[in-house]
Amino acid sequence: MSILLEIKNVWKQYGDAVVLEQLSKCVQAGEFVTIVGASGCGKTTFLNMLLGTESYSKGKILLDGKPLPSEPSQDRGVVFQRYSAFPHLTVLRNTMLGAELSASPYLGIVFNRRKFRAIREKAEKMLESVGLSHALNSYPHELSGGMQQRLSIAQALMKQPRMLLLDEPFGALDPGTRSDMHKLILALWKETGITIFMVTHDIEEGFYLGTRLWVFDKVRFDPHNAEAYGAQITYDINVDQSSKRRLKKELELELEKSEQAFGASE
Repeated sequence: MSILLEIKNVWKQYGDAVVLEQLSKCVQAGEFVTIVGASGCGKTTFLNMLLGTESYSKGKILLDGKPLPSEPSQDRGVVFQRYSAFPHLTVLRNTMLGAELSASPYLGIVFNRRKFRAIREKAEKMLESVGLSHALNSYPHELSGGMQQRLSIAQALMKQPRMLLLDEPFGALDPGTRSDMHKLILALWKETGITIFMVTHDIEEGFYLGTRLWVFDKVRFDPHNAEAYGAQITYDINVDQSSKRRLKKELELELEKSEQAFGASE
């Protein structure tokens, strides 16, 4: 596998408040990186920097050896915990919209019948792959939570991005639906070979899904200024079956201490 993403001494701060510091990692194409850490430690901020909706303060992030575009682009798909569908469009038209906007940036409407048919067929195949072929003409409010997240994943993958960014996408789902979504995202990852970054608060989920698990935590503290230092990647674990149980218990204890530390600093 080739290196897809390089993170070189990246820092993020807002004024004097340091959120992230000294982030340096390389990620190969096709890896599934899960990210855990205490609430408020900068996990979502980091994901937003990869997406391009947040800029980093210092350092470099390189995609294929070139600076990561500073605005969202079609090489990065994203799925949030909150659903992102347009309520007035059907499941099919929601999935088609990204490709339609690329083909017709000003109107978002494709008048060429051949192009429109090609986009429609691609969207139908994508929805079939996420298990929504029976709901093409349904509207978002008619879908369950799990079905809405399946739609979000179809939307994110429609443009065939290099990276898929997941920000706690299954946190609001019931356990049974979440288990089904785990199976779906693993199947899509294996089928497409896409590189995935996923933020989660669930360590078990992180170990189950990821091939690599990062832990964000502070290693430096100033008792007089809680915002003087930011979180770093304190663990970078290549996940395999033999290590999961032992490491999961160790990290649960570490994160419990970290949650208490972040809570005390607020």
